[in-house]
Amino acid sequence: MATTTVAVRCPSCGHGLRAVIGPSPPTQWFPCPHCRAPVPVVVPRDPPPLYSWEVIPGLYPTLPRPKVPRWRARRAAAGALIGIVVLAAAFAGVLTYYALAAPGPGHYLLDGTVYRSSAGGLVSPAPGARVALTEEGGRTVSELSGSNGAFSFSNVPTGGISLNVTLAGYDPATVDTFASPVYNAGTTGISITLAPRGSGGSTSVTMSPFPDLESFLASVGSGIALLGLVALVALVAAILTLRQDRPAVGVVGGGAGLVAPLALYFLALGNAFPLFVAGTTLLAAFGAFTLALRAVEISQTGPAPGTD
Repeated sequence: MATTTVAVRCPSCGHGLRAVIGPSPPTQWFPCPHCRAPVPVVVPRDPPPLYSWEVIPGLYPTLPRPKVPRWRARRAAAGALIGIVVLAAAFAGVLTYYALAAPGPGHYLLDGTVYRSSAGGLVSPAPGARVALTEEGGRTVSELSGSNGAFSFSNVPTGGISLNVTLAGYDPATVDTFASPVYNAGTTGISITLAPRGSGGSTSVTMSPFPDLESFLASVGSGIALLGLVALVALVAAILTLRQDRPAVGVVGGGAGLVAPLALYFLALGNAFPLFVAGTTLLAAFGAFTLALRAVEISQTGPAPGTD
């Protein structure tokens, strides 16, 4: 039997559709162009026209309605999008706490040891080296390293900290670090090695990607805005998926969740909070699952009506 075009009605949304069916298998499935639900179509056993005795009501028992598969890509995608919303909102809340707590008062101990290297590569403590500490507010205090090269500063306030070390006959060295109640780049056990003058110029070591408190808060604020945007996009995508099942919207929501951890890493928050950024991999997993699921569905059934 050749292909036949039949008109049927979707049992899920009630809209009509026309399906081109072949001779086999006996039951064939077609996606509804309105709600994307699978619609079963039973192949007619006799070509039209039918004999009158074949259409007498009640003469033959009705066939059982084919069962629709229980597992629905639509529901799975909506659940993953809701997971993205919850995780993005939770991570944004954590970053908000960090932003509020970072400027809090703090008094830190900063200490370390100054070493000097010789032409032969030997390294030994450098007594008498001048260590100048500049706080974020601009105040500078200095002291000389002890006989074992050790130095120590107490009551260092929150924010960016810069150390400048000088010693006669050696190139100067600069160390930049950062300290706050939520993120400390390192203030104890700092080791500074001075090279002989003229051997390679001054030495500069940066222990933190944030030179001051303002840049730290700017990066955290950008992370909060990014996660809030991801949560909003995923929420809209979840609502549309539940109501209209638009696979293209699910691809956008899944992509937003997938790129969020990468964006947080490039904001230098991976250096400040490595465990936090590692935790967002679950957010990326939900995003990748949704994106792949919806992309595969689009490739199989085409875009939803009105998205061309």
